[in-house]
This record gives sequence, structure tokens and C-alpha cells, in this order.
Amino acid sequence: MPGAQPRRPAPPERPRFTSRAAVLAVVVCAIALSLAYPVREYIAQRRQIDQLQAQSQATTAELGRLRAEAQRLNEPAYIEQQAQDQLHMCLPGASCYVIIGGQPSGVSSAVAAAAGTPWYERLWHSVRQADQGSAGEGRGGQGGAGQRGAGQGASHAR
Repeated sequence: MPGAQPRRPAPPERPRFTSRAAVLAVVVCAIALSLAYPVREYIAQRRQIDQLQAQSQATTAELGRLRAEAQRLNEPAYIEQQAQDQLHMCLPGASCYVIIGGQPSGVSSAVAAAAGTPWYERLWHSVRQADQGSAGEGRGGQGGAGQRGAGQGASHAR
């Protein structure tokens, strides 16, 4: 084989993970880590902005309702109606009646009973009920204490 060229030895295999690849991997990781916190903060801020916008819309709706209420409260007819309905006021020259046992249409009996009696009568009624409940307990408690006292006295006499 005189015309054959001498064989060159095969080039050595290159390692698959070179120093350039390692540097590139470190740079990509550094970029990813440096962007992770700002992206997380951005998402949290967007969520907070959405919550604040929803709260703002609810506050605006509440403000509209309160403005309408304030406008109604500036009308003397509405104030008179509320005074008659809630405070049971009777205007001068008018004849007002309280129907005992009657019930306004569309109102439950508990609401009608509470609205039909003045607040001070309801308060006094609740005080009397509480007093009756504690008087019954006090009598039972005294009897029990008396029995215990007699038993203790007997034990000391021995």
C-alpha cells in the first residue's frame, strides 16, 4: 500500500460536559434565581391590586347607598314617617290608637309584639323574668345549703 496515506489516530473523545456548558448553566441558573423573587412580588402585587379594586367598588356602592339614605333623611315627610313607625310618635292633632292583640300585615308576631310595646316596658318585663328565675333558684339553693349546713353541724357534733 504504497499510495495509502498513513492513518491518523482517532481524535480523543470530547467530554460531553465542557467548561463552557458549565458556565452557561451557572449563568442560566443565576438569571432564573434573580428573576424568581421579582416575579413572585409582581404576582403578589397584582393580586393585592385586584383585591383593592374590588374593595373600592364595594365602597363606592356603599357610598351610593348612604348618599341615597342621606337624601331621604333630608325629607321631612320621611322623618315623620320613621318617627311614627319606629318611635310610635303621634303628631299634634292626630288620633293615634294602639291595637292590642292586632298584628300589622306582613310582620311576624315577635316583631309586632316588640314594635307594639315601648322599650321601657320590654326592659321591665325582662327584669321581672330574670328576677322570677333567680328567686326560684335561690329558694332551691337555700334548701340545699340548709341541708348541707345541718349535715356539717352533725358531723362536728360527733
